[in-house]
This record gives sequence, C-alpha cells and structure tokens, in this order.
Amino acid sequence: MGAATRIPGWILVGCLIGASGHATNGKAIIDPMAERTRACTHCHGPQGLAGPDGYYPRLAGKPANYLYGQLLHFRDGRRHYPLMRGLLEPLSDAYLMEMAVYFSRLELPYPPASRSLDGGATWTRGRDLVLRGDPQREIAACASCHGERLTGALPGVPGLLGLPRDYITAQLGAWKSGMRRAHEPDCMADVARRLSAADVNAIAHWLSSQPVPQGGPNPVSSVATRACGRPPVPATDAKAPLT
Repeated sequence: MGAATRIPGWILVGCLIGASGHATNGKAIIDPMAERTRACTHCHGPQGLAGPDGYYPRLAGKPANYLYGQLLHFRDGRRHYPLMRGLLEPLSDAYLMEMAVYFSRLELPYPPASRSLDGGATWTRGRDLVLRGDPQREIAACASCHGERLTGALPGVPGLLGLPRDYITAQLGAWKSGMRRAHEPDCMADVARRLSAADVNAIAHWLSSQPVPQGGPNPVSSVATRACGRPPVPATDAKAPLT
C-alpha cells in the first residue's frame, strides 16, 4: 500500500494487543494486516473476537461487504462514534475494504450462547418475531434477510448468532433512534421503527440464547431480498491475497 493509505502511526500508539503470527527459524512472522489493525483489536478483542464487555462486537468471520459498509458508515457519519470516525477518516475506500476482507477470513470459535428461560413469553415473542415477523404490523422476519439459520447471507448480510444480548438491544435501539443509518434502501431502519421496546427486548433475548450452528455460522450464498444498505464496492479484488 502507498503511504497515503497506510494507517497513520498515531493511531497505533498505545495499542496493547499484539498482532498474530507464527515462528519460523525462531523468529516471529507478523501478518502485515494484523499489525495494521491493532487499533481495531485493542477494543474488538484479539483477532476481532469481540470485546470482553459485550459492547464491542465480533469482527472475525463476518461478510467482507458488511464489514466494509460499517467502516464506511462510521467514517462518513452514518454511524456515530467519535473514536471510530477519528480512526477511519484518513483511510481510503480501498483500504477499508482490505481491512474488511482480512477480518472476514478469520475463522475463530464462538462463545457459548447465554442461558435463557426457554418457553417464557418474552422468549416465545422473540422467536416469533425473528422467524416469522409480524405481518399485521409490517414487520419482516429477521430470517427473511439474515437466512433461515440466521447465519447471514453473502455478499453483505451479517449473521445474528453469537452476539451478546446487550449489543443486540443497543443496535436495534440505534436503528430506531436514527443514530445508526445505512445507504438507501435502509431496510433495518424501516423494521426497527416498527418495533416496540418490548419487541426489541424479546428479539435480543431470543437471539442471544441461540447457539451458533456446529461448524460455524457460515453465511448462505444469497437470500432473495433487496440490496438493503449496500454501498458500492471499490475496485479491489477481495479474493486476492492481502499484502
């Protein structure tokens, strides 16, 4: 990468979590992108496994186009978090995609699901909204876009399993309030505005109680849905090796 697209040195100052690598002839070989994304893993956990407080979400294994879109939204002000915007403002679209591809390729284990009181009214309401929606209120089922197994859909729809309850609640609340936005058509904003506070709580309760499928949350190839919130992809070959 040219000097104009490298992460500025000040971003990496004070980041405490080391980059991943392996030893060859007694010397550690550092993955270049792991080194450059230390600012990400300082909050999002080693290799993007998620922060310990449940607020900073997992990055590892999510679809590259989804991660790229979120990086754009933070950089360009559709999502509001000053620290993220400050880190990303100097970076080009192509560099953001390179970061997104790096994290999307990390296949790492998921934590166990949270315990839940199966069969309770809140749990049942959450399950119904996630899997069937509420047609009378024009609320689409989460599964209609995120896949029947809720593991996401390529190229840019994330999975919903393996996320902490508080994080799910916070993000649905951000969609409802307009603090989180996406490119048009902003389908999530349309859905979230129709949810009550009780609906949000029920969805978060049920989703966080569901285990990640054995073998990992592999996204399906596609789901018949609109290209919701999908930004244009920069002219970068996402399958090429990162250097």
